[in-house]
Amino acid sequence: MQQPAIAPNLPRQAVLSAVAEASEPSGVFWVMNPLATVIACYGLLANSPAVVIGAMVVAMLLGPISGVALGLNESDGPLLRAALRTLAGGIVWILVIAIVVGFIHRDVPLTEEILSRTDARLFDLVIALAGGAAGAIAVLSPKIGTAIVGVAVATALVPPLAVAGMLVARGEFVLAGGAALLAFTNIVAIQLAFSAVFWIGGYRRLTSFGELVFVTFLRRELPSLALVAVLAAVLGFQLHSAIVRSLFETKVHAVLRERFDSSTGSRLIEVRFVKEINSTTVSAVFRGTKAPSAAEVGAAQRALPPPPDRTKLALRVRFIEAVIMTPQGRLLTRSESDKEVTR
Repeated sequence: MQQPAIAPNLPRQAVLSAVAEASEPSGVFWVMNPLATVIACYGLLANSPAVVIGAMVVAMLLGPISGVALGLNESDGPLLRAALRTLAGGIVWILVIAIVVGFIHRDVPLTEEILSRTDARLFDLVIALAGGAAGAIAVLSPKIGTAIVGVAVATALVPPLAVAGMLVARGEFVLAGGAALLAFTNIVAIQLAFSAVFWIGGYRRLTSFGELVFVTFLRRELPSLALVAVLAAVLGFQLHSAIVRSLFETKVHAVLRERFDSSTGSRLIEVRFVKEINSTTVSAVFRGTKAPSAAEVGAAQRALPPPPDRTKLALRVRFIEAVIMTPQGRLLTRSESDKEVTR
């Protein structure tokens, strides 16, 4: 047997047996994952991060993912097929439970915990890679086995799948697609990280004498590496777009405050951005004692930065008059009213 680059703390056969056992669809697997899904769904609906974390710990999807990784490294076809079947079955089971819960509670408003899992970012890919590596090290080193709880939190799989199922039940297919992309990103990244750590730990099989170890790893992990590269490009582009959009919105807020808060004595209450096919409408709500003129609105529109997508920009201002009363009656002087409004 080839000497591993990093010697694991468990005997080789014990690790192989443990991973193979975790890759089989046991009764506990079919019970724990639905329970984790129910916990995740109601934690998401209740907007409770603590409950969602509990679902991450209860879930049992890391086992078959480790089986996929080891099956690729060892060229073990039966292990790979068993792990893929178990993983696919677990995912379908979780989605079915989540869809049922979603239908039951279709009238519950979408919470921040739900919406936060509908937009995969490059950071999520990095977290999943690091969490997958930590999970593989925990498998090889029983002394740090308790760290698997932290790994489960970092590499959450059930919550985004639960979000996808509940959103499908509501007909929110675009948001459901974002949650499914997050779950898929986590699964691919965790598998690749497991494979890399197992490979470094000596869990690999060469197909010919003198074959280059690293080349073999690249060849066997080519699909996973290609998926991670594509995901990194897509998520990186989404992250860049989100940053650019956030900077644009921040600059719009700054220009509107500069133009109206000081010049007309108004206060900016709300700004909404309405994106259409060929235009972006900025809807601003102000409160004060004197409405801005059309000329002032036009000047403010010309001072706004261009939208990131270079569409035509339009500014719409809604003004809410503020009436200020004192024991002596309504304030009529502009200077006194402005001081009160802007306090």
